[in-house]
Amino acid sequence: MAKNDDLFKKVVAHAKEYGFIFPSSEIYDGLSAVYDYGPYGSMMKNNIKEYWWKSMVQMHENIVGLDAAIFMHPTTWKASGHVDAFNDPLIDNKDTKRRYRADVLVEDYVAKMEDKVQKEITKAKKRFGDAFDEEKFVTTAPHVVENRARQHEIIKRMSHDLDINDLADVKNLIDELEISDPDTGSRNWTEVRQFNLMFGTKVGSVAEGTTDLYLRPETAQGIFVNFLNVQKSARQKIPFGIAQIGKAFRNEIVARQFIFRMREFEQMEMQFFIRPNTELGEEGWFNKWRQKRLKWHLNLGMGAENYRFHDHDKLAHYANAATDIEFNFPFGFKELEGIHSRTNFDLSNHEKFSGKKMQYFDPETNESYTPFVVETSIGLDRMFLAVFSHSLVDETLPDGSERTVLRLPYVLAPVKVAVPPLLKKDGLPEEAHKIVKLLKYDFNTVYDEKDAIGRRYRRQDAIGTPICVTVDHDTLTDGKVTIRHRDTMEQQRVDISDLRDIISKEVDMRYALERLEE
Repeated sequence: MAKNDDLFKKVVAHAKEYGFIFPSSEIYDGLSAVYDYGPYGSMMKNNIKEYWWKSMVQMHENIVGLDAAIFMHPTTWKASGHVDAFNDPLIDNKDTKRRYRADVLVEDYVAKMEDKVQKEITKAKKRFGDAFDEEKFVTTAPHVVENRARQHEIIKRMSHDLDINDLADVKNLIDELEISDPDTGSRNWTEVRQFNLMFGTKVGSVAEGTTDLYLRPETAQGIFVNFLNVQKSARQKIPFGIAQIGKAFRNEIVARQFIFRMREFEQMEMQFFIRPNTELGEEGWFNKWRQKRLKWHLNLGMGAENYRFHDHDKLAHYANAATDIEFNFPFGFKELEGIHSRTNFDLSNHEKFSGKKMQYFDPETNESYTPFVVETSIGLDRMFLAVFSHSLVDETLPDGSERTVLRLPYVLAPVKVAVPPLLKKDGLPEEAHKIVKLLKYDFNTVYDEKDAIGRRYRRQDAIGTPICVTVDHDTLTDGKVTIRHRDTMEQQRVDISDLRDIISKEVDMRYALERLEE
């Protein structure tokens, strides 16, 4: 089994064992691609939301929040294009009876081609050392140039086929590339067909008749239909943004890889409304938000080498530019966040279908226009998985022992401080409870007295707690406690009166937000 497969299995097992994520309805054998967040998972998820919301809304005077309803008038989805165009190309393997997205099969094939390119680049770096010119190498090395050209040709052909709905040629492409079932190697495929991803439902009683509705497949449309409500009530001028965190639902063809692709998930989106034709170019809003969002991710300290931009060859029907911030998950680089230049497609279509004006009067230019939009959209669950999988580490310590530690960014850790008394007697538990009471108003703090102190430290390491504050017999006489740091395991003796300030400098979100302003 590949090393990354082992890591991913460990991630899933650790998430369940330590109360981060459980399969939904597990006592009934679960429900495919639906998960519940446990005690620590729900806290960590809320911390991710807080980090995103504060950096996006609290730190920007021209970005405000919204919490739109999940149910929306059904015409909304006709105007947005989801009724007619929100489809994925579906293909089945006749031997394995497994179902796949045809475009993902082709994209994975191309990704393997790119892996070969990266291996050649790595070998060349070792061979030439400091004299290596990567840009020159990738534009002159015959195998690399040929491989990259072939990748572009494959993606361009597939994108064209999907644009004109030529699903027969998508199947031809899969056959020509000899793409096989990832698990068995079978190449016995069905024809490709389109599959709409929206969940349908009904509202109303039998007596009144019912209305067909959809569970929203994205949160963005709730922002667009409320554009003027928000702009006027919040007294915002262009450019300004509307941010929202909320649930979305997609009937995914292939919902695997744990919480990476689910049928019920959460999005953190911001739609930034701008003057027409100010979106593209080096100084355009699309590029500005591209850089801002990457900085937000890098600020967590998970390594620049684990992120990369992937510009779209095939654009959605509403976009004139799009890029993904990809993260190096245990199963490879995959999309974590999307930045899209949506033009004025959404507002114009809602104006057309509703008959209501969706224009903005600009007092600076003395004209009315339909604003353009730059969107930033990140999957909360994917963000959770990126942080969790990157942070889970097995370590061999200097004494030869081993520990499993969840090196979460401090601002995202579910529990910030654990307070274990050295022993469960001699007045130590009572003193520890006093310290919990002192700290719990500022930090998520837990009391932990079960098992030997070493095992308690290991348990806190496994859930990612940054700091343990240990109460011992000397504490009762000198008013000092021992702080233990998760990552280094270093210990220091400090006054109880200094605890709040010391811990705050380590875990307070204020300092993470200040770094974004630098």
